Amino acid sequence: MVKIIIDAMGGDHAPGEVVKGSVEALSRFEDIEITLVGQQEALEKALEGMSYPEGRLKTVFASQVIETGEVPVRAVRQKKDSSMVVGMRLLAGGEGDAFISAGSTGALLTAGILIVHTVPGVHRPALAPILPTARDPFMLIDCGANVDCKPVNLQQFAMMGSIYMQEVAGKENPRVGLINIGAEEEKGNELTRTVYQELQKMPINFIGNVEARDIPEGNADVLVCDAFVGNVVLKFMEGLASTMFTMLKKELMATKFSSILALGLKKRFASFKKSMDYTEYGGAPLLGLNKCVIKAHGSSNAKAFCSAIRQAREFSQNDLSGKVREGIARAGAAFTRDV
Repeated sequence: MVKIIIDAMGGDHAPGEVVKGSVEALSRFEDIEITLVGQQEALEKALEGMSYPEGRLKTVFASQVIETGEVPVRAVRQKKDSSMVVGMRLLAGGEGDAFISAGSTGALLTAGILIVHTVPGVHRPALAPILPTARDPFMLIDCGANVDCKPVNLQQFAMMGSIYMQEVAGKENPRVGLINIGAEEEKGNELTRTVYQELQKMPINFIGNVEARDIPEGNADVLVCDAFVGNVVLKFMEGLASTMFTMLKKELMATKFSSILALGLKKRFASFKKSMDYTEYGGAPLLGLNKCVIKAHGSSNAKAFCSAIRQAREFSQNDLSGKVREGIARAGAAFTRDV
């Protein structure tokens, strides 16, 4: 059984959607157990009328909640009975295999480092969502944890991303690209030029620089960057997808003929929308920690939480943290010494 701990109070729609997604996941996957951590009254109310296997759903009560606007380090240290901190401690103490939260990204990163700790040799964990392309989904690493990076950080991101896509996504010899302003080796700033040289020495399938306009084509399985670039890419892709669907709907509803045409293509549009829907892919794993920690989108609904639980299940079943540990140790000599 894979034991998954969930911060039931994190996110815009907590705890209602968290509970619904958890109950759905329990019905889909018979080999998981879920522990919901949150405020007693809110959790009990959300569970009212729900049908679920009681032996596989547990609750742990925590009196506090870390809000999105709080200073991460202060919140984690002062709110020791918050749902996030209590859940992380359960994970670190061996009470679970994975932890999921849609709460504060900064607090989750801080709690992960302070409580769960990083894999030996990993200098910084990285937030790595799975995103859609015209071909297959790819991993963007980092997208929100490390704004200022050194070459060794991006080298480790590349290694961890490659391991994830191979072991969890089933990609044989994943293609790893470096996001840059040009395809040529000499393009970019000092960081990207240095990292390019170092990634060539790594035991990964490095395919070189990838320009932003080529990202949607799906030419890489893993795209490496610092969190400043990654977050801009992530937010732009989310906004563009939403705008495209709005514009397309407006055009299709403009005339009677186009409306009839749209009705005939309804199934195809639904399939296309599903391929662009972040709720299908789960959350963003925080790679580089000793155990599986997944950051769900702040606006996650029940479907998104169910997908994140599926993702945590796959992560744990493949012992990804162990394989990251082995990969980092194996590639240790290839990392630059500039920490």
